Parts: sequence; structure tokens; C-alpha cells
Amino acid sequence: MAQGSKSAYSGKQKRKAEHIAEGYSKRGVSKQEAKRRAWATVNKESGGGKKSGSGRGHAESHASSRKGGKSQSSAARSRAAKKGWETRRHGS
Repeated sequence: MAQGSKSAYSGKQKRKAEHIAEGYSKRGVSKQEAKRRAWATVNKESGGGKKSGSGRGHAESHASSRKGGKSQSSAARSRAAKKGWETRRHGS
């Protein structure tokens, strides 16, 4: 399970972590691992717990959110492997 108190996080961060964990669970990741990954993602994007003061800190990076769930189908991986093989074969 996610370690430590989550009281230092804003409501938005808590909702985001819950949403991310749901997505991992739907893809077959255990509930415990899904929570761990979700909080790691929130920390990576927002830099940890909420900070006091208006405009304090850095802007959030949403790179990890954009990247998630973009896995290839087995057919696409197979096509890519065959294309790579053909390229290497003709090169030598």
C-alpha cells in the first residue's frame, strides 16, 4: 500500500491518484501496486504534497500521464519486428 500519511496532499492530488490507480487496476495490476504507482506518478508530476502560497513552486509536468496506456498490440509489435529484420537484412 502507499506509505505514509496523505494529509499533506491537496484534494486534486488525491483525486488524481485515485483515478490513476483505477486505470492501473483495469489493466490487471494488483490494487496495492496500482496505488503505489499512482502516488509515484502524482509525486513525479506535481513534486509531492501541496505547497502553501499562491503560485509557489513549479508548473506540473503531465508527461507521465500522456505516456500511460500506450502499449502496442501483439500484431503491431510483430510488424515492427519484421520491418526491423528486413531493414537489417538488406543493410548487410
